Amino acid sequence: MKIFQVSTLQALMLGYSRAVISVEELLKHGNFGLGTFTDVDGEMIVLDGSCYRAMENGDVVLAEPERGVPFSTVCTMDDTTPMEFGYTDNIGDLKIALNNIIDEHFGLNSMHMARIDGEFELIDARSESGYESVHVDLKTILGKTQKSFKFENIKGTLVCVYFPDYMDGINASGWHLHFISDDRKHGGHVFEIVMKSGKGLISKINSVELKLPDEPIFDTYSLKQASEEEVKAVEQGKG
Repeated sequence: MKIFQVSTLQALMLGYSRAVISVEELLKHGNFGLGTFTDVDGEMIVLDGSCYRAMENGDVVLAEPERGVPFSTVCTMDDTTPMEFGYTDNIGDLKIALNNIIDEHFGLNSMHMARIDGEFELIDARSESGYESVHVDLKTILGKTQKSFKFENIKGTLVCVYFPDYMDGINASGWHLHFISDDRKHGGHVFEIVMKSGKGLISKINSVELKLPDEPIFDTYSLKQASEEEVKAVEQGKG
């Protein structure tokens, strides 16, 4: 099974937030995944073949086919293994449970995509508005544009992507989660959860197709500067 990835996390972290491909083109390569949009204008959730944009207030809209994509990871989920979860009172415990599943069945040195449909007491999440820039790092941008919000007593889907430690920089190592509600009206990048119960599917990934930007300005970025600490700060909302 193959992941299709647009650009790299290092490139996004260091400020390359220009369109690489369009939403329409992205959906030719997968029906499930996550990412962001040109100028980091919202959080992306790809689910059941549709691409959604969570705006800065947590409201979700369908992304226009022509909207640009600077960074994304998608796949077509098949060859899946079912999962079930009981009450889980924090995201750390959920990630441990997911790690245990892939360690038992697959191994931690592969990539994985997981879908969890659940009922949640709490989703603590974020999104952001667009910020047009060149060579302004993501941590700085999110410091200006990021908004956090909470959803309570809500049903929805977690889109989960796992990359092993040795691929850090291509994507974030460990688990990265986005959420969208069942009614497709609310969502964002997930910081924390309290899940009453959930069930879903997980797929092992053994191949990556990486689409890098074509334009010359991409080659002006030094892509070894964003540290693991900076990536974690952005992931955990401390940017």
